[in-house]
Amino acid sequence: MNPLTWLVTGVALLCCVLGVLGVHVYARGSAERAALVARLTQSGEPEGTGRRRRRFRSLDRRVRRTAFGRKLELRISATGLDLTPGEFVVAMSAVVAVLWFAGQALLSPFFGPICGFLGVWVAMGFLNWQRQKRIEKFINQLPELSRILANATQAGLALRMALSMAADELEAPAGDELEKVAQQLAVGTSVDDALGELAERLPSRELVVLVTTLVLANKAGGTVVSSLRNLTETLEERKETRREVRTQLSQVSMTAYAVPVIGIGSLLLIDNMQPGALDRMTGSGLGQFAVVAAFALYVVGFVIIRRFSKIDV
Repeated sequence: MNPLTWLVTGVALLCCVLGVLGVHVYARGSAERAALVARLTQSGEPEGTGRRRRRFRSLDRRVRRTAFGRKLELRISATGLDLTPGEFVVAMSAVVAVLWFAGQALLSPFFGPICGFLGVWVAMGFLNWQRQKRIEKFINQLPELSRILANATQAGLALRMALSMAADELEAPAGDELEKVAQQLAVGTSVDDALGELAERLPSRELVVLVTTLVLANKAGGTVVSSLRNLTETLEERKETRREVRTQLSQVSMTAYAVPVIGIGSLLLIDNMQPGALDRMTGSGLGQFAVVAAFALYVVGFVIIRRFSKIDV
């Protein structure tokens, strides 16, 4: 075998070895990057963490880069749902498509886009409803949270340790939210920024008062124990007041949802009694304008009734 053959064989073997090493290094780097992205963005979890596998990761990364995606991520985090912005966008698109085709099939082709827009409104309304429900639960836990912080502070614990202890003792959602605050404090975030972000995620007057009390006590010191105990009594009274107001206004809230349901039910009833009536009605420009105006009035009525039933306590 001549020297040129040996040289070619050696170069080929060296290329094979380098290729295998390159594939190994690339695979290990990809796994480490996936684990890092999973920890930082929570858009996916590596295998073996015990959490469900995230889907639509590429779409999720694209959505997070937009202003809408960042706002959507903040809103989803306030709801406590185990969803990513990408998964929510896919689910909302599916709901819009189903309602679009259902509106075309059950009513008329003109109602397809209207039902599709209704799907977007329903999806965003679902997020707002989940967020408001979580805020209400958190507000109901604020008296107990204030009591735990007062006892921990009276025992000589620092505010950071008191927040960590409250995160361990309280149930969700207060426990989960305080766990996020404790994690932020552990990596060097200031108390003001961590509590301010908590108040931004779950906005309420009660939480703002508690956060302001803790921030001022952390900066200037003072009688934080007596302040927290007085705040605990105030929060208990506000909790009972909010419950009474919500009970008194429950009928008004149901009316807000019943009005548009009656209108949509009337359309279905008309089309059932006279098949093709909606097609003839939406076949002219005047009929389409009347339908759009009717839906706009229903929306305005819904908003006005909701405004009347919303009383800040």
